[in-house]
Amino acid sequence: MKNRLKVLRAERDWTQAQLADALEVSRQTINAIETGKFDPSLPLAFKVSRLFSLAIEAIFEDDESE
Repeated sequence: MKNRLKVLRAERDWTQAQLADALEVSRQTINAIETGKFDPSLPLAFKVSRLFSLAIEAIFEDDESE
């Protein structure tokens, strides 16, 4: 799944560790999501959405939508 997490994080000058703390996950989880190796659970996607005040669709994009 493609996502804009790295861009959104960089815009706020947050490290992966800071974002991980805010979302209550590990830094490795953030890295795996940013690199497309891991798709977040729906509850985590909602948490990300709330943190950045964006719709889930504005952050995550299904690979099959191309």
